[in-house]
Amino acid sequence: MKNNFRATNQLCETLNKYLGLSFCPIALNEKATVKENCDAIIERIREIQAEVEKIDEKLKEQLEPTLYEKLKNMSLSVPEFQLVSSVVHATCGVAAIAASAVYVVELVVWLIQNTDILADMSEVFHKIAIVVLSSVALGVFFAGIDMIAQAIIGSIERNELESALEEYDKALEEFRPASEKYQDHITYVRISIEIKKNTINAAI
Repeated sequence: MKNNFRATNQLCETLNKYLGLSFCPIALNEKATVKENCDAIIERIREIQAEVEKIDEKLKEQLEPTLYEKLKNMSLSVPEFQLVSSVVHATCGVAAIAASAVYVVELVVWLIQNTDILADMSEVFHKIAIVVLSSVALGVFFAGIDMIAQAIIGSIERNELESALEEYDKALEEFRPASEKYQDHITYVRISIEIKKNTINAAI
């Protein structure tokens, strides 16, 4: 969970830097419930999705269909790239104008191509947020299962607790690989952009 908050904030930093957006960091709260922490990430993912949709729609409006498809596939010729980069800069504002066209376009393409990653993570967090134990404070989970039992004892029976834990385990089976994929994709795009940036700066 901590790593997903960190990865989401890193993605937001990249979007702020290169696309002129203004996302504030979000923080994991161990005193809040599992659901409340999941909802915080879901809300931020939806905000990112909304910004990606805006950019995507503007590009669809301003580019010819064949050029838009070439952009998505990153199969642009040099003249086409120059045309597309000017449209991307106009779409993304001042921050993009200050950056190199190569990594701004790279970021925009990655966002358009990977909207399913954001959607999948939102769905996974939603599943975690609706299981029985999601009302327990996240810090209790970090402390261990015995603490969970002590926290819930008296409010639900032992068999209900075991059933809830089984339900939670099933949700976590989806959560772990999905969150790893999410974090890996964000790391990949950040590293790719930095490599391109350093390569361009070295050439200059």
